[in-house]
Amino acid sequence: MRGEATRPDLLDEGKGLSIPVGGISAVVAALVATYGLCMGSFALFKVGGAVAMQALASAVKVPALFDLTLLVTFPSLYVFNTLVGSRLTLGNMLRLLVASMGVLAAVLASLGPIVAFFSVMTTSYPFVVILNVAIFGVSGLLGLGFLLQTLRRLSRGPRVATRPPEIAGEPGAAVDRVPSGALEPIDDAGMGKHVKLVFRCWVVLFGLVGAQMGWVLRPFVGDPTGPVQLFRAES
Repeated sequence: MRGEATRPDLLDEGKGLSIPVGGISAVVAALVATYGLCMGSFALFKVGGAVAMQALASAVKVPALFDLTLLVTFPSLYVFNTLVGSRLTLGNMLRLLVASMGVLAAVLASLGPIVAFFSVMTTSYPFVVILNVAIFGVSGLLGLGFLLQTLRRLSRGPRVATRPPEIAGEPGAAVDRVPSGALEPIDDAGMGKHVKLVFRCWVVLFGLVGAQMGWVLRPFVGDPTGPVQLFRAES
């Protein structure tokens, strides 16, 4: 999250994004499950008595939401990436997506206590639903923003640092400044227009698939005035 693994000077060494996929995936699962528990905590204050099953179901369904969305959208991303001639390999693509989900999951988990707080303080089911939708939207924007910024850093190619001029009038070029964070924009001159277009289209596709997947797996919050439902029937 501090941008240590996505520093351009490290990516320029040709090793790509060096992160432990298995370890990050386990952390992502734990973080989104924590948020799912906070999301479903509204059911603990259900009229007529707490319903722990709804909260536990949300803790399972939120990780499933992200896993299934990635499973559906990853093949198309890799094929599009190959067609436009991007230099990213299958391994780098997978690590990039896992890292992006890590950012998204960290933001979600950090906002989980806020969701739990409002679940205790309000009885308005529509308000809690809108609050969760807004939090998912903010987290998704930050996670996918990380994906696009890291893509720029991976696609721009090696840079050779040159010595800046020490004396006024002496010819020289400025050395690239190292970004201070993973979301800080950098020069993306090395990334072709088609590559940028494909990844932006995929971001939209990911959002649409995620929204539909969330609709299929609903409810996550649980209506306190209705019966307990692990999955809601199509209407």
